[in-house]
Amino acid sequence: MADTHTARASAHDLELVALAATGGRDAFGELIRRHGSAVRGILRRLGADPASADDIAQDAFLAAYEQIGDFRGEGTFQSWVKRIAARLYAKRWRREARGAALAELMAEFDAPSPPESASADRIDLDEALKALSPVERICVALCYGADLSQAEAAQALNAPLGTVKSHVKRGLDKLRVRMAPGRSLDAPASDVHG
Repeated sequence: MADTHTARASAHDLELVALAATGGRDAFGELIRRHGSAVRGILRRLGADPASADDIAQDAFLAAYEQIGDFRGEGTFQSWVKRIAARLYAKRWRREARGAALAELMAEFDAPSPPESASADRIDLDEALKALSPVERICVALCYGADLSQAEAAQALNAPLGTVKSHVKRGLDKLRVRMAPGRSLDAPASDVHG
């Protein structure tokens, strides 16, 4: 049994995918072990709280297992499952954003949290992302964190491509200003409009 575990641990992702496609649950378990934290990490970057990130990651891996035959190996398995997770998050975000929760989310995310480090030179992307509006944050995170094209992000959000492009541009502009060397993250980004 230890030899089987060692063989799985040293196997390439594509080998594990092939085994999982033929019903190898242990092989898929190894893929989850390898890539679970990266998937939860991108979900937290998108704005999910840790419990929601765990739930969505579990749903993403379940969907990946069900669709394992669709994985063509054109990219990495990790990128593929991250895209599934990002789409699931976007779907959940769209559903929640339709109601009164949108106003609450905007108020919560518009107020930047205090930085983790007192060092003025420390650049913390997570803190800078919290200063973006929720829609800018999700558009930037989908395009740059989950490796979706702007067209794929527009499709995932059910939004016009031009709208996604605008949110990405405004979000990146704000991030550039907020993350400029020597700038404190708790200082307002007054030189960026939007």
